[in-house]
Amino acid sequence: MFLKHKYNAVPCSEDGIKFSSKTERKRYQELKILRNAGKVIQFLRQVPFYLPGGVKYICDFQVFWANGEVSFEDVKGIKTPQYITKKKLVEALYAPITITEI
Repeated sequence: MFLKHKYNAVPCSEDGIKFSSKTERKRYQELKILRNAGKVIQFLRQVPFYLPGGVKYICDFQVFWANGEVSFEDVKGIKTPQYITKKKLVEALYAPITITEI
């Protein structure tokens, strides 16, 4: 059973995995297709970054591309002030990591 999300995102699941929104699930499906096509080697979900003060930021996907690149993706509908601050901290503390918003 899913609870209503405060930003009207619709929780859902696929492959036994719970997603915060349909958009996040859609990106998961796209990444599976890209992996099957050989464009993505592998991807991880819910990758944690530990920030000062005991704060944790969780990125939706870390993607290992066949060309050797690694990307970090966050599926966002609404960019809250808290998200913007955490994203900036991650990018500053874990440089050269950048987070792409999907």
